Amino acid sequence: MEIKTKAYGLINIDDKQILHFPNGLFGFEKLNDFALLDAEQQPFFWLQSLEVEQIAFILINPIIFRPDYDPSVVNSELEEIGLINGEDENVLLFSIVTIPADQSRMTANLQGPVIINKEKKIGRQFISTCSDWKVRHNIIEELASERNNSC
Repeated sequence: MEIKTKAYGLINIDDKQILHFPNGLFGFEKLNDFALLDAEQQPFFWLQSLEVEQIAFILINPIIFRPDYDPSVVNSELEEIGLINGEDENVLLFSIVTIPADQSRMTANLQGPVIINKEKKIGRQFISTCSDWKVRHNIIEELASERNNSC
């Protein structure tokens, strides 16, 4: 399938990359269909809207910089996308990244995790029930802190 993307222009994708978000994402509730793309720079991904070319989100797996991260979402809400719990083998876990002009200040939203059922290709953005997780966690600072805490 050929799609127009914000980052890469016109590209071909596999149907396996297409995801449906029945409720959209916070602030973008009317956008339901997205493509999950590898970003040129690892460990990031693009979540590209298939409905509006200029809408795309940068994602990261928060475990990369916060190994202790538990999204703490309600299991009954996970069931809405066909998952039993956060440990289900079909879970893909992401946080939305914001990258300002000063890239050393990039942040990830751990309060609003994006969870995808990779088998059913359905996703949803949740609100964490854990007050430890904020909307802006500085990725570089958290990585540095993690390195300093390791043996």
